[in-house]
Amino acid sequence: MRPSGRPSWPQARTDVVECVVLAVACLITYWLATHVLSRVHSVGRDDDLLGGMWAVLATIFVLRDSVGKSVAAAVSRMAATSVSFVLCLIYLAFLPFHVWALAVLVGASALAVMLLGRPGDAVTAGITTAVIMVVVAVSPQHAWEQPILRLADTVIGVAVGAIAAWTGTWIKRPWPTPPVPPART
Repeated sequence: MRPSGRPSWPQARTDVVECVVLAVACLITYWLATHVLSRVHSVGRDDDLLGGMWAVLATIFVLRDSVGKSVAAAVSRMAATSVSFVLCLIYLAFLPFHVWALAVLVGASALAVMLLGRPGDAVTAGITTAVIMVVVAVSPQHAWEQPILRLADTVIGVAVGAIAAWTGTWIKRPWPTPPVPPART
């Protein structure tokens, strides 16, 4: 962690690069989710926009200041999303949205990742489950598709975030210092 206060010029350059990489990654992610994925399968414009937002959130979640941290965040996001996906898909394949189901599934998602030895993923699993279930409450006619669509959005966001992390570390490499010509005598 960097000390508080004004950053040095090299640190400010790094900060600007990281934020530009994040912005570009979010733009790419949103476009992929709302234009490319929606051409593969769409249940409506509102859902496509929600998918774009969800994919962007996955990119933001994954994109860290190093590739190693980004890979760890990607694994965390995919583990939590996968648990939520399985539980919500099983439930929604047979039953409609109920507020009690939202509560039970959020708790079950958090518990499942904890029992899988990933307690740090409980919050993300719970949030993912809550989003899926509330989207189903808003648009119940495509209930069983929502876990699948949110998983696809997450995969897009995680992939773009991981690629952006690698790209960012490459861009942030120190620029080579130009050689100094020898002094004339």
